[in-house]
Amino acid sequence: MAKTIAAVATGNIAAGISVIRISGERAIEIAEKVFSAFDCTPLSSLKGYTAKYGCVSTGGESFDNAVALVFRAPKSYTGEDVVEISVHGGIFIVEKTLQAVFDAGASPAEAGEFTKRAFLNGKIDLTQAESVAEMISAQGQEALRASYSMLQGSLSSKISAVLDSLIDCSASMAAWVDYPDEEIPELSEENLTATLENAKADLQQLIDSYENGIIMTQGVDTAIVGKPNAGKSTLMNMLAGQEKSIVTHIEGTTRDIVENTVRLGSLVLHLSDTAGIRESDDLVEAIGIKRAEEKLKNAQLVLAVFDSSSPLSREDEMLIEQCSGKRCIAVINKTDLETESDIEMIKNRFETVVEISAKNGEGADKLEAAIKNVLGVKQLDTAQPLLANQRQRQCVSNALDRINEALDGVNLGITRDAVNVMIDSAVDELLALTGKKATEEVVNNIFSRFCVGK
Repeated sequence: MAKTIAAVATGNIAAGISVIRISGERAIEIAEKVFSAFDCTPLSSLKGYTAKYGCVSTGGESFDNAVALVFRAPKSYTGEDVVEISVHGGIFIVEKTLQAVFDAGASPAEAGEFTKRAFLNGKIDLTQAESVAEMISAQGQEALRASYSMLQGSLSSKISAVLDSLIDCSASMAAWVDYPDEEIPELSEENLTATLENAKADLQQLIDSYENGIIMTQGVDTAIVGKPNAGKSTLMNMLAGQEKSIVTHIEGTTRDIVENTVRLGSLVLHLSDTAGIRESDDLVEAIGIKRAEEKLKNAQLVLAVFDSSSPLSREDEMLIEQCSGKRCIAVINKTDLETESDIEMIKNRFETVVEISAKNGEGADKLEAAIKNVLGVKQLDTAQPLLANQRQRQCVSNALDRINEALDGVNLGITRDAVNVMIDSAVDELLALTGKKATEEVVNNIFSRFCVGK
């Protein structure tokens, strides 16, 4: 018999209400030792989805009023008997209630164990389980929308449709090869090729949308770079909506990286305001400049800031060269001042240029539109099936490789049983994606990243 587990299902902070979740065969029995309904109704007599108001106690002494909500297996989150006890959200009260539940026979839940049991009991597949973690960590509307869509089974349904077509195809070929004396019609090359091409198209679509999907759901690492006093810190403050970076007229004020996560409409940017890029004999500033250059090199998006009120300098030219080949937007700042810079030269060197006054907040809408356009996420529908992480992408990529091999095999005229081996390998990869053939090590690794109580 699996142990009955318990944990706090809400945040570890003082709140109006906190919930202690108990799941397992003895969940109701254990909850009855801690909770007593004011109308004296035992929890064991309740149907699922029924709540009672009462009190929690330990050692015969009541210490808080509470609500106990009973879920009966298999119609619960975990697929087991579950009791959720809601108490007042003082940290001491919550700890005392949880300890009383442990004293009554429950074991502490491991990270992600409730969701892991939901997966093992067939309530959700592995992609839906991963979506739970994505929903908890969502920092913006698009991330929430994408993770909720996956929780509702959008990715599972797409993968299942591909699986069904491949399995039907494999079964037809296997039957024809294994039972040559039976009157089983051979799968035509036309139908075989069409099935593989359709599967290839569906999986390629998921691969193609992966990078933009990750940007929309997890945010984009963005480096703000430029020469000293170009307005990088002012731009950071404009995007953040608050003073995160110190702004002065003195060059080299920012000597280290200042980081902040901001929402730009529906997009999340992980911003890094860097030291001004220039040659410097100052040891501390030189370290900051080196870090700035590393950020520029590794960032998913670069906002290269130029001061329109001063002529282009050697530092500006260095920056232009360093931005070559990067996903980059040239931000011409200080448009509220008289123009001295060679704007046309900048426009000739960058595909995307936006003119702003970060000090006055002018041009923010144009910058947001430019960022979405450069990232290629403007038309992305996060309610459609998307791959949420590298594990899922690798499974789909491996399946796609096997399907391409099968198509090549058909075109070369190799035997059907050899083609079927390739199709079966693709099926195995997709089953690993949904968790039906995932190894125990993979499953444990996924749920170890969850918080305790979920």
